[in-house]
Amino acid sequence: MAEEAKESGSRWVLVIDGLIIMLCLGAIYAYSIISVPLKAYYTSTGLTPTAVDMQIPFIVFLAFFALTMPLIGKYIEQYGPRKVGMVGGVLVGLGWFLASFASTPMMLAVLYGGIGGIGVGVAYNCPITVSGRWFPDKRGLAVGLTVLGFGFSAALIGPIADSLTSSYGILTAMKIFGVAFLIIIVALSTLLRFPPAGWKPAEWAPPAPKAGATAACDFYRKDMLKTTSCWGLWLCYIIGATAGLMAIGIAKPAGLEVAGKLGMDPVTSSALMTSLVIPFAVANGFGRPIFGSLVDKMGARNTAFFSFVLIFIASVMMAGYLGVPSIAMYTIAFILLWACLGGWLAIAPSCTGAYFGMKDYACNYGFIFTAYGLGAIIGNILASSIKDITGSYAGAFPIVAVLAIVGIIIAFVMLKPPAAPS
Repeated sequence: MAEEAKESGSRWVLVIDGLIIMLCLGAIYAYSIISVPLKAYYTSTGLTPTAVDMQIPFIVFLAFFALTMPLIGKYIEQYGPRKVGMVGGVLVGLGWFLASFASTPMMLAVLYGGIGGIGVGVAYNCPITVSGRWFPDKRGLAVGLTVLGFGFSAALIGPIADSLTSSYGILTAMKIFGVAFLIIIVALSTLLRFPPAGWKPAEWAPPAPKAGATAACDFYRKDMLKTTSCWGLWLCYIIGATAGLMAIGIAKPAGLEVAGKLGMDPVTSSALMTSLVIPFAVANGFGRPIFGSLVDKMGARNTAFFSFVLIFIASVMMAGYLGVPSIAMYTIAFILLWACLGGWLAIAPSCTGAYFGMKDYACNYGFIFTAYGLGAIIGNILASSIKDITGSYAGAFPIVAVLAIVGIIIAFVMLKPPAAPS
């Protein structure tokens, strides 16, 4: 009993450890801030990068992140989260450091997007899987708190990036981040571990299924892929990620556009938009434990409905700046969109564990997470292409509003607990 109590207490330390690792991994969410001085640097060298050019490194980073995760799940089980997390930390640090040598957006996409994205893909699922294993009783809350760091990261990294860039230039800032991330992630990954076989919290037993519900069971990936629930979750996740990652990728440029239409001077508007990333990131970070707790209380489908309603409202608000630009509307809408992306980064892993079990969780969620990469590609190509064609980001938001309605329909029809595999 004493040993069980000790293990139950130390498991919260692992959540904090994972949260800090996620703060480093989530620095990609500050890309809209660092992209502004990067674009200025490339322009100073004689290049003329377009909106699409500057979004490609962000898209490549998130795409490699999402594509790597399905391949890493089995290695987390085989070698343990400590070793895999350390490898990921080395790659993340190298990606940021080597990015400082990129002389074009395309080279940035390879060094920062490719190496850094793979590193995050290797490390990301390690703390999530650890939290899920240690908290079968509060999985949504524990996973939500762990990934909170990923969402909150931009609130910390954004102002630091601005400060370092002002003092040393954007290229040196990238080097500093690279060294710091490598050291922190590798050091904290040494603490990651799974609970002993058969361990469970003291005085806790798996809840009995509700009347008419299917008993929880474990699915291997090949069984999961045969279910309608899997594809419903995957499609809903794509829509949630499309809306949220588009908002994250264009946060500062879109804000500068709104401020420009209102006649604000460039220096004031730039400082304002950097400062607004802090509440956006707070919303994204705390959206994870909040939505994770909602999944525990009201189920994945109802929580998905709620997120899509918020995405629809935010998109309609932003579509309004086609005629009447407003800093207040921009701020509220982007808070909602960032929060809902954070929500989906809790809804999807929690739902994966609840619907398909924990036995093959790393592999199962690895597949589900490919939706995140597709959302990054769809959302950011959509927004940057519309910007290059029309001169404004506003036209992307009516499309996102329609996607939110589609998400509600998919969740209603397909997002439900699956029957046990045969």
